[in-house]
Amino acid sequence: MTFQIKFGTDGWRGAIAEDYTFDNLRRCAQGFATYLLQHEGAEKGAVVGYDRRFNSEHFGAAAAEVLAGNGIKVWLTEDATPPPVLSFSVPHHGAAGAINITASHNPPTDNGFKVRDHNGGAVAPDGLREIESLIPPIEEVKRMPLAEAMHNGMIEYFDPTEAYIERVKTLVDVEPIKQAGLKIVVDAMWGNGYGWLPRILDGGSTTIHEIHNVRNPIFPEMKRPEPIPPNVDVGLQTTVDQKADVLIIYDGDADRVGAGTEAGEFINQLQMYALLALYLLEEREQRGDIVKTLSTTTMLNKLGHMYDVPVHETGVGFKYVAPKMVETDALIGGEESGGFAFRGHVPERDGIVASLFLLDFMVRTGKKPSELIDHLYSKVGAHFYKRVDTRLQSQEQKEEIRQRVSEAKPESIAGLKMTDINTTDGFRFSMEDGGWLLIRFSGTEPLIRVYCETTHEDKVDPIIEAGMELAGLA
Repeated sequence: MTFQIKFGTDGWRGAIAEDYTFDNLRRCAQGFATYLLQHEGAEKGAVVGYDRRFNSEHFGAAAAEVLAGNGIKVWLTEDATPPPVLSFSVPHHGAAGAINITASHNPPTDNGFKVRDHNGGAVAPDGLREIESLIPPIEEVKRMPLAEAMHNGMIEYFDPTEAYIERVKTLVDVEPIKQAGLKIVVDAMWGNGYGWLPRILDGGSTTIHEIHNVRNPIFPEMKRPEPIPPNVDVGLQTTVDQKADVLIIYDGDADRVGAGTEAGEFINQLQMYALLALYLLEEREQRGDIVKTLSTTTMLNKLGHMYDVPVHETGVGFKYVAPKMVETDALIGGEESGGFAFRGHVPERDGIVASLFLLDFMVRTGKKPSELIDHLYSKVGAHFYKRVDTRLQSQEQKEEIRQRVSEAKPESIAGLKMTDINTTDGFRFSMEDGGWLLIRFSGTEPLIRVYCETTHEDKVDPIIEAGMELAGLA
């Protein structure tokens, strides 16, 4: 019986050697190849890249062989490449799309298959469903061996580094950062992010101390390469030990970013998004729409009102954010997981550019990260956030929770009056202080997530506890 491949929030992820096999990967690549052929994009070619997980370079070559077997020219990266660099390479080559072999922040046992459109952004939900429907049995997969494809010019290795860095320099003036004398710690989480900031900022008085900056698909010292506590604890302590000005943290493929203050305090994803928006609106004096998923901060709504820019809310995942950014020519788009995209670039999460924007914010204002947080809160008030993930034991449990929460109609949560329930993606309960409680299922792993944001620090844990009770997990 043929294994049924289902795309989640951002493509397909699975356990290596269990469901994530070469045959199933090739089937996915055939589905994407057929999609390109049916949409008359095959003559433009496609880009293929990969991360530093186990066997990723070989999975990438296998995907390239399938595209070549379908008559689609392939530019295959010479080395592991961050998704934003790969996405930039799509319009740079005038390609029809891309395949990226990565499982992002999933556990080390997993790998993944993601696709990108001609803009370099995530394929919209309708497109993903179409690709998924075109995935055939392995017997119907076309393939051209790598050596033959290279000889015929159907697969060409390329290095995207120089062109991408030139693009970055049009988005942010890196010279003041290079000459600012900052001491930066970078936690690359054993993944694609190492070497990029040293390469971009080399040659000035600013120094960079990298940790976890070799390939190690087991991701030691952390549960997974996701830039949230407790995975970031080593980086935060290193920042204090090194007396550094800031910590920059990339996830396993470097499309997402986290940060830490000079005091070794974590800057959470919601704070990070609000800081980046404030930087563009206030310091760079740019204007444009803001696109946010429903799981991220209401600080953006306050900034949108303050600076008179529209704020659009989508479901979780860049398959929703990227199309909305293109539609509205948005200034910035992002999500709670730490992925942010910017106008003038590609509609794809870019942890490298986001980190440079944070550094530029520090240099332009002369403020340390903790002072930037204080500055943000002086405008929008303090906001407090927490997320708890729980692994699901079965599909039956998932359906029981879904049914239970769908029937819940609380009048208040943790003493705060309920004002609205949004079921766009999961169940978000809005409260009178402008805060919210969200209960939703992960689109990438068998997890249920309970999140909250509130303006009352003492309400964070009670709100999370209320969410766990609503889901029957307390």
